[in-house]
Amino acid sequence: MKATPVPEIDGAYLFEPTPFADERGFFSRTFDADAVRAAGLDPHAFVQDSVSRSARGVLRGLHLRAGAGEAKLVRCSYGRVFDVVVDLRVGSPTYRNLASFELSDETQVTLYVPAGCAHGFQALTEPADVSYRIDRPHDPAEDVTIAFDDPGLGVPWPLPVTSVSRRDRRAPHLAEALKRARTQKGS
Repeated sequence: MKATPVPEIDGAYLFEPTPFADERGFFSRTFDADAVRAAGLDPHAFVQDSVSRSARGVLRGLHLRAGAGEAKLVRCSYGRVFDVVVDLRVGSPTYRNLASFELSDETQVTLYVPAGCAHGFQALTEPADVSYRIDRPHDPAEDVTIAFDDPGLGVPWPLPVTSVSRRDRRAPHLAEALKRARTQKGS
């Protein structure tokens, strides 16, 4: 498994496995503690795994955690997604940078999203399953959502949006969301 830094987002990595394929299908390592450690991350920091299934065109995000933030490993285990990360860490050399990727079941590439970065994705296939491994238990009180269609961010979503959650549809633009995150952080 190879770890490749993401130049647009300081501290983000793509973990690229080498799937073994034959007439039966494929076998791929999806997590390797040694590769994670070699990238300077603590493999034991991850405490919760989750999975989501989305229909084609569904958009999830942009999501961020207030407080200490949340680092996560994200992988499309079935189908394909257009995945987006926005660096919102004040003082980061890549602050306000956006990076996008296509994650798919064919490559099984895992994206490491550092704490303090917003994350979202759009399903490109029917369906698309996304697996998450996060570094601290989820606390809904710390959820911050940023408008996926904020013109200040200009995320180039590839498909018309067929569905978003009520929370995502009502999300404020970036400046307001960051004010709310700071308020939550101080609570």
